[in-house]
Amino acid sequence: MSDPLTGSQALLAATRVLNAADVPDAARDARRLFAFASGVEAWRLSLTLPEPVPTDVQDRFDALIKRRAAREPVSHLIGTREFYGRVFEVSPDVLDPRPETETLIETALRTNFSRVLDLGTGSGCIVITLLAEMPHAVGVGGDLSTQALKVAARNARRHDVDDRVSFVQSDWMQAISQPFDLIVSNPPYIAAAEMDDLSPEVRKWEPRMALTDEADGLSAYRDIITQALQGLMPGGTLMVEIGPTQGAAVSQLMRAVDLRNVSVVPDLDGRDRVVYGQMVGFATSTRR
Repeated sequence: MSDPLTGSQALLAATRVLNAADVPDAARDARRLFAFASGVEAWRLSLTLPEPVPTDVQDRFDALIKRRAAREPVSHLIGTREFYGRVFEVSPDVLDPRPETETLIETALRTNFSRVLDLGTGSGCIVITLLAEMPHAVGVGGDLSTQALKVAARNARRHDVDDRVSFVQSDWMQAISQPFDLIVSNPPYIAAAEMDDLSPEVRKWEPRMALTDEADGLSAYRDIITQALQGLMPGGTLMVEIGPTQGAAVSQLMRAVDLRNVSVVPDLDGRDRVVYGQMVGFATSTRR
């Protein structure tokens, strides 16, 4: 029987496996998965690397590396993803929170709102983050997927906002009638023709209904913008995340229904990322 590998040796072997599978950032992923398999916080990992790896830890690590080599996302393997400084539960039933969606959060926090609706809430990361940042606000998250709503409810409890948010199974606003001064959404905006260009982590493992409308990528915006007219208070704001080439088209959809002060907000990479417009009526405009 051979001697057990040290942590450093196990990491090196795992990185080679992931590199052979064309996994991006293989060394980083190997470290994250080794920390998870070891039950060690990532910042303490270096202290344990010279030590032999216990058999149970090595077995868990090997299994995780095998799954990652099949391009299963790290977030699915460890069950969480960080978003706006908080850790959210994720699963194959919800879209992974992404850094670019933080542009939607930053833009929303520059508005004055007390009642927020998150359409297609998924993990709940958007509405939960907004409520955590705005302790006097209340909110609703709607989603067609009952499994996604279960994940969102657990995340609301994790972040202590469950007393200020409710989750509703709804096809956009079909089952939601109360008025809101802010409606936000990160809808499926990838055109069906673009799906094959996505990474395997996204294409194979994330819920397809959260990625594409199976059409031109604008169908969800047409539905949301039309329905939001019935759910926005006078002066309220509709705000949506977009793909980087959709700013002009989504802006035109908002102007076509007489939303005012329509604007496009870029993300940190300078790509169009958020479009918002306001319902006719008195309200303080979004602060820049």
